[in-house]
Amino acid sequence: MHQVQKHFGPLHVLRDIELEVGRGEVVVVIGPSGSGKSTLCRTINRLEPIDSGLILIDGELQPQEGTALARLRADVGMVFQSFNLFSHMSVLKNVTVGPTKARGVKRSQAEDRARELLERVGVAEKADAMPSELSGGQQQRVAIARALAMDPKIILFDEPTSALDPEMISEVLDVMVELAEAGMTMVVVTHEMGFARKAADRVVFMDHGEILEVRAPADFFDDPETDRAKDFLSKILSH
Repeated sequence: MHQVQKHFGPLHVLRDIELEVGRGEVVVVIGPSGSGKSTLCRTINRLEPIDSGLILIDGELQPQEGTALARLRADVGMVFQSFNLFSHMSVLKNVTVGPTKARGVKRSQAEDRARELLERVGVAEKADAMPSELSGGQQQRVAIARALAMDPKIILFDEPTSALDPEMISEVLDVMVELAEAGMTMVVVTHEMGFARKAADRVVFMDHGEILEVRAPADFFDDPETDRAKDFLSKILSH
């Protein structure tokens, strides 16, 4: 991302964003509500168009529309706050629909891969269930399997645990930690500081649409450079 600007009307939500994420790197984006974290995440696969600046994925300029944009979205997985599973499809169908429709994978092959991924995220026994029959934590793990089924170059996580009950959060974070350890390129917007400490290669701290710090987790949490980050951490780490 180079000099990325984004407005919502008079609100300047992304200001001069400069960020590079290396292959296999886990970058965790944190900051107060309304700081632009989710918008930053959503511009990477063009769910939010930008006003100016450049976003390149794997050296290629982000396409604006059409089949090239569809291809970009296939390469950039996304896991949302609210799961966004297709409610009228079984778990297995949710995970196979992308590869069969967007990648042209044979159905039998897609199903074999889907079952492998459901096993990996710990919900193999739910393959034939409908999303409404699953807990929030199980639905989010299916959403992660669905993103992985596309063999993406990078996965974006937009506050993936914020809609979950506390006991379900760890089951989703455990899967994400495993992905990080396996070398998946990830950009994660989250309030889970334990995950940031454990799994991040770098922490990006945002406020008012700006990136104020990009640091290794230990450096950021133990010795933040900016007063804004010190204030933020003092409030969230004191409870």
